[in-house]
Amino acid sequence: MNLNIPNKSFFKIPFTIENYHGMPYRRLGGSGLRVSNIGLGTWKIGYPESGDESRIAESAAFNLFDKAVELGVTFWDTANRYNNASGNAERVIGAWFKKNPTERRNVVVATKLGGAMDGITPNHCGLSRIHIMESVYSSLERLNTDHIDLLYFHAFDAETPMEESLAAIEDLARHDAVRYFAVSNFTVAQLQAYKAIEQSTSLRCRVVAVQNQFDILQGEYGNYKGVLDHAAQENMSFIAWSPMARGLLTGKYLDPSKAGPGDRLFDENLMSKTEDAGVMKKLHQLADLAELWGMALSQLTIAYMLTLPGMGPVIAGASTLEQLTLNAGAGVIHLEEAQLSQVRAVLHG
Repeated sequence: MNLNIPNKSFFKIPFTIENYHGMPYRRLGGSGLRVSNIGLGTWKIGYPESGDESRIAESAAFNLFDKAVELGVTFWDTANRYNNASGNAERVIGAWFKKNPTERRNVVVATKLGGAMDGITPNHCGLSRIHIMESVYSSLERLNTDHIDLLYFHAFDAETPMEESLAAIEDLARHDAVRYFAVSNFTVAQLQAYKAIEQSTSLRCRVVAVQNQFDILQGEYGNYKGVLDHAAQENMSFIAWSPMARGLLTGKYLDPSKAGPGDRLFDENLMSKTEDAGVMKKLHQLADLAELWGMALSQLTIAYMLTLPGMGPVIAGASTLEQLTLNAGAGVIHLEEAQLSQVRAVLHG
């Protein structure tokens, strides 16, 4: 009798898996979804030849994606509006999935909606039901997939009833077009308003993460201060955008005179940030600690961030395989308490 018993190696697969290709994972908020400690930001991936102002073309992006999977960097963050609302960051990811269909199940894709996109009328922006639905289905097409693992509202919409926006997400989740839900650029008060609706209704697809601007030099920005602590208290994951302070924490600006075209602060006319004596003093002190401990400044930055209460995965961008490999290496670094104390002394002393 032929039982079609699989290869013996099949039986060596453990019942639970704690990492992927050596990369540790962490739970996203209070959900059951686990994501890689290190994610990949795709803000500048697109089709530069189209004039979308992206910097990383499809061929280079494919190399990054291949390497990311190899390193276990499987949480990929994008948005429909990246690169002049072209949708091109999503298109490049979708093209890679078409080329590598078996890898789709290994990657957690996060995208965002909310800004003007996929149309030219006033109905093609904000968080109305019509815009949410049209944006999601357009993103699915560009991403070459049948579901979005994590969908963000890109910003709060004060003009649309919150109940309408959240009900649209619930319907999308019911049809498995969206599996988990998050928000971006929200204040504590706005998060509390959403939670009040979640608790007073039967909604099941609830906010599991919030993505706001954060870096260890500046902390949280403007009206968004306090969200990291709130996320920790409410069992949500805080996901930082611009965690490298627009490249400042990568180390390339330790000598500002060497910056030039291709460096983000230079290209965006933000070199004045390197003229802040207090910031540059901290930057050099952190770089000295990183060198002492045998790691890059960017790795120390990421490893420290991963220890902060409420912090989710760190989604630093990468334009080269070397940067991606450095970022991935930070995901397995364990900082001792004595090291953490020295970093805190630099940042807050």
